[in-house]
Formats: sequence, C-alpha cells, structure tokens
Amino acid sequence: MILSLSIRDFVLIDRLDIEPGAGFTALTGETGAGKSIILDALSQALGQPADRSMIRAGQDQASVAVEFSPSVHHPLWRALTEAGIEASPDETVTFKRIIRKNGPARAFINDQPVSAALLSDLGELLVEIHGQHAASSLMRPSMHRHLLDLFARNESLLEACAKTYALMEEAVEKREALEAAHAEAIEQRDWLIEAVEDLMRLAPQEGEATVLSERRTLLMQSERVTEAVSEAEKVLDGTGIEEALAKAARATGRICHLPGFENSDDALPVAARAAAEAVERALIEIKEVMGSISQLESLVDHDTSELEASEARLFALRAAGRKHNCDPDMLPDMRDALQGRLDLVEAGEDALIAARKAEADARAKWHQAAGKLSDARKAAAGQLDKAIAKELGPLKLGRAVIKARVHPLPEGEGGASGIDRIEFEAETNPGAGFGPLRKIASGGELARVSLALKCALAEAGSAMTLIFDEADQGVGGAVAAAIGERLVSLGQDRQVFAITHSPQVAASAAAQWLVEKGAGGSRIRGLDDSSRQEEIARMLSGAEVTAEARAAAGRLLEDA
Repeated sequence: MILSLSIRDFVLIDRLDIEPGAGFTALTGETGAGKSIILDALSQALGQPADRSMIRAGQDQASVAVEFSPSVHHPLWRALTEAGIEASPDETVTFKRIIRKNGPARAFINDQPVSAALLSDLGELLVEIHGQHAASSLMRPSMHRHLLDLFARNESLLEACAKTYALMEEAVEKREALEAAHAEAIEQRDWLIEAVEDLMRLAPQEGEATVLSERRTLLMQSERVTEAVSEAEKVLDGTGIEEALAKAARATGRICHLPGFENSDDALPVAARAAAEAVERALIEIKEVMGSISQLESLVDHDTSELEASEARLFALRAAGRKHNCDPDMLPDMRDALQGRLDLVEAGEDALIAARKAEADARAKWHQAAGKLSDARKAAAGQLDKAIAKELGPLKLGRAVIKARVHPLPEGEGGASGIDRIEFEAETNPGAGFGPLRKIASGGELARVSLALKCALAEAGSAMTLIFDEADQGVGGAVAAAIGERLVSLGQDRQVFAITHSPQVAASAAAQWLVEKGAGGSRIRGLDDSSRQEEIARMLSGAEVTAEARAAAGRLLEDA
C-alpha cells in the first residue's frame, strides 16, 4: 500500500505531503479543486509520459514521490532484483519522478536512476488506476490471460506448460542441429576420412605442443649455457682466488692468536678478529660458488639430435593446428570431434530417428499440458462470467454482458503460456453483439465495468492499491450506494481510493479527504466526523447547506 505521497510544484499544488491509511478513502471537493491533479501526479510517479505542462507556473521543475510497503512475498521484490535495483523486503520502496522545464524528466526507485518504462512496469504491480478514460490493466487484452489464470489459480498448470514447452524447444534444437550436422557430414565425408586419418597418424597428445615448445626453448639455450659455465670456471681457476683466500685466512688467524689478542677488547685485537672472520666467510662462499658452477655444468644438456626432433614434431603439430584452425594442444579434441562427425555419417539415421522421436514425445507432453491449461481456462471463464454478471446488476449495468473469451491460437503460435488467446468481450445491449471490452466508449460505464471486474477478480492481481476516478459518474441513489458497498468490500484487504462526487460513495468510506482550492493553490485535509458530515451535506445540497441536507448526511454516515 501507499505509505506516503509527496508532491511539489505540480499544477495547482505548491507542497503536499499525505500519509494515507488502509481501507477505503474517499476524495471529495468541488469541481476544479484539484482532485484529479493528485491522480495525475501519482500517474507521473508511476511512469506515465512526462508532461511539462504539469509544472507549477513560475517553477523550473515538479516532483512526485510515492513510498510503498509491499509484503515480503510481493512479486515486486523479484522484479526489482531482476532489474538490478537494490531493495530489501524488510524496507519500503520509493518511486520518484522529477519533471524539468529544461531537460528530460528523470525517474528513480530508492534514489537509483531508472527508465520511465521500468517505473511504469513495476508501478503496475503496485497500483491500478481506473480512470474515466485512462487505460487500466483490466482494459488491456495483454493482461486478460494473466487475470483469468489468477482467477482460476492456474499456477501449477502454467508451470507445467512452461516446463514442457522448454523441453520441447530443447528437443527441437537438438533435432535441427543433428539434421544440419548429418547433412554437412555427408557432404564432407571424403574430407573427414582424410582429416581423421592424418590426425590418427600424427597422434597428438593433450598439451604436447606446449611441452615441446618449452623443451625446444631450453635445448636452444643449452649451448650458450655451456659457454658461460666454461668461462666462469676458467676465470675462477685462473685467479687462484681460493688459494689466496686460504693463505689470507691462515695469516689473519695467526694475528688473532698473538699473546694478549684473543680476548682483548682493544680496537686492534677486535679488528683482527673481524678481519679473520670475514676472510673465513669469503673462503667458504668461494667454495660454494665453485660447487654451484660445477653442478650447473653437470645439468647442461646440449643434444642437437633431440633439438631437431623436438622442432620437427612441434612444427608438425602447429601445421595441423593451422589446418584445422585450432590451438595445437586442442588437436586431440579436434580429432575426436571429426571422428564424431564421421561416425554421424554411418550412424546418423539412427540418431536422427531417436531425435525426432524425442521431439515428438516432448511435443505431445507440451500439447497435453497446454490442453489441460486450456480446459481449466474455459471452465474458469464460465465461472468468471457469472461472477461479473452478479456485480453488474446492482451497478445498473444489468443489460450488459461481459464474457472472458478463450480463443485457440493458430497452429504454431502457442508457447510457454499455452495455446489460448484470452480477451474480455462485452455486449452492452441485448442483441447488439459482442465486441472488445476496451472499445466501451462511456467513461461512466468504463469505470463501473472496471469496478465490477475488479470485484469479481477480488483475489486476482498483485496491485494492493486501487484508485477509481468517478466510478459513480452519471448515477446516484441505490447505484451509488452499491458502488460504495463494493469499494468498502475491496478495501477490506486492499487500499482503495475513490475520487467521487457522490455523497453515498463518500459516506461509505472509512476516511474522507477534502480537496480545496485557495489563493495559494490546492490543498487537501482529512475530515473529522463533524466536518465530514458538513462536506457530505454540501455534496447533497450544493452551495447552500440546509438543515435537511445535514440530517440526510448524518443518516448516510450512520447507515455506512
């Protein structure tokens, strides 16, 4: 439901902040006071095409923000996730629209920029507006199948239909792919035989090219390594550095053992010991250097024949890779794939027969699931027709007949949602013939038909906020009272707003707001019992409120 509505600089409205409650709320006021402006503002926040003429005179922009509190299981949360909008079922959701005099309008959900189209799509999950001439989801044929399925509680049948259709599509894709591969394999049979034989002779191994490339690189560098090692050994042997360091170690050692030098803390003995230790370390390290160079020499493997063999094998693998347009390391997979295509020539007919049978079985299962769904829709359509007829009589539309027509789709046009096209049709006068419901011209009839449909479909649809714009247009007395009763009934588990000029409808509401136009623009205020009786009396009598009107208003409120 709507928790709050904030409007800024919109037509006659300077600043408006309201927090509606649950149940049925009536919006009343004189013609031109701005009741429909509030509806227009809400429509902008729900993604209707931006209209710069709605910006209040003298201002650069208008803004409308609506805060909702959907239940944790409401489909909006999933839709938000799919749209990449950050939102949590533990929090509220705010839709906002800014219309600028200069520049494009902007749309936001929870302060995250979105397109107006997304705002509109998600808004339909939350609010249904039944205007005098405005389109509602009930008037759109694209929604009729959805509404009938909701009425019939066809969720499991829809799921089965969608699942079997997906499996059928998968079977069709497999069969088509197999047919295409089989035809191509037959056409390329001679080439496939030759290609497979060549790869069999080559016998490539997984990852072989990479290993050979690395080994070839090492073998190519082995000669240079040998030269460098020889040079290092020659330099070290020629210098006699090891012998020199040994002599230096003995000499510095003798200094350290002179009388008075071994444990003395004087500078000269300390320096002598440090020098002896440094020479000793150098001697140890030069021995390690000589050992490391000797080990390096033993590891050098310069085999010219192996290098030539590695190069020949690597070049052969690379040539085959270029021929088959693949990485040389993928040649084993290519060989298996080509062999599979060749096998398809021999065993392809059996595989095709199996694929066609699998497709036929999948198609039969989908047709069975779609048939059950269609039967359920046809049965539910009759029940829905009766439910709608029951609502039309009290609304003075007893001569009208509304039917949910279930039409079979042309062969080949069915899908995950079944094999039916559903559309609500209407006959406004006996014998006039049925036509699409959306073509009903009368605004008053359209609003009342919307109300009748919504009452009949009380459990259908996800929108928990319903708004009716003058559903009582052109009626009064008992019909207006019946409209009020139905709005009250809808308000038991939904949030319902009605813009009304009918005192009977206004008196039925749990709450009543008065929209007034003053020097500073339009304003809205909630009415207490006393002011509410006065407003309903004004609606009954006009400009001059009489005692009789007040008494009649009191009786309407008491009856409600």
